[in-house]
Amino acid sequence: MSEFNQGPWWTAPSKRGLGRSISLKSAISLALIVGVIAGTVGASSTGSFFGHSVNLVKSSSNIERPVGSVAEIAQRVLPSVVSIEAIANDGGSTGSGFVIDSAGYILTNNHVIAASVSSGGKISVRLNDGSDYDAKVIGRDSSYDLAVLKITGAKLKALQFGDSDKIAVGDSVIAIGSPLGLTGTVTLGIISAKDRAVTAGESESENSFINALQTDAAINPGNSGGPLVDATGAVIGVNSAIATLGSSMNSQTGSIGLGFAIPINQARKTAEQLIKNGKATYPVIGVSVDMNYSGKGALIAKANDAISKGGPADKVGLKAGDVITEFDGREISSAEELIVAIRSHNVGDSVKITYKRGAVSKSVTLTLTASK
Repeated sequence: MSEFNQGPWWTAPSKRGLGRSISLKSAISLALIVGVIAGTVGASSTGSFFGHSVNLVKSSSNIERPVGSVAEIAQRVLPSVVSIEAIANDGGSTGSGFVIDSAGYILTNNHVIAASVSSGGKISVRLNDGSDYDAKVIGRDSSYDLAVLKITGAKLKALQFGDSDKIAVGDSVIAIGSPLGLTGTVTLGIISAKDRAVTAGESESENSFINALQTDAAINPGNSGGPLVDATGAVIGVNSAIATLGSSMNSQTGSIGLGFAIPINQARKTAEQLIKNGKATYPVIGVSVDMNYSGKGALIAKANDAISKGGPADKVGLKAGDVITEFDGREISSAEELIVAIRSHNVGDSVKITYKRGAVSKSVTLTLTASK
């Protein structure tokens, strides 16, 4: 998603500012200097330190990193997480990705590479060991904000997929990626909420609607496309967007503890379609909704072509002007919520829809079909 000064407070954490990078490099240099001094102190048991004689006790204790600890998970997952640089006419963007198949397939966000693909630019992948590879786009889908790349000649290990449906609010998660170009960054948090309706994308014509997992693990520009893993190291989400305070609130554009990830169950289905067909489909009910409707629910647009002829909604009698208030047991408060609720299902699923026509509430059951 583009970084807006106005409008939605979702920001796709992909692009990297040079000014922020310079500041971070300075801060890192200072930290390294302190580390060198501290290391000097710990390396000697006796000697002189700033003109004073000192006797230091050297510890022989070992740090244990049991299976399931953050350190152990990070060591296991990091080799399969990559940094992505996508060159475009306007300079391009950077992001993250992760290996989903040892044959060289890498999953990332569409918005990380969209500008580069449109301008015929070059996309490169850097592995955790520092080696670089040219990447080929296998397929991309703006509807779910996902893309699959492929590199050849590298020895890769795919990450394990978890089950995003089983993740619960409060579960610990780890986000891994390259925020502001800092490769191999690991942050810890929890699942803050599920089923958040988030709109992302580089333009209005390529908007994606995400039925997102919300996390407070720090996610910043450059984290886009990186994995969100659970306490076993299995991927349960693809980091895709962050909420920011915007320019009206002291220009805070980094992490404020509100990050959003595409559930891996959805991402996996889309990735499989992209690898097999080069493109992906999503389920629809065959209606156009009014995105400007401010009332509760999702209003089917009051237009002659709002109901697709012969589509699922048409077959069960839905009409323009009906307000959908519930979808498959999920309360619907807005058009965005209806869209993400539909796209969280599969083509062929039968779902119950509750809607209002005037003051009368009705329910129907329809079967989702594939988008054209």
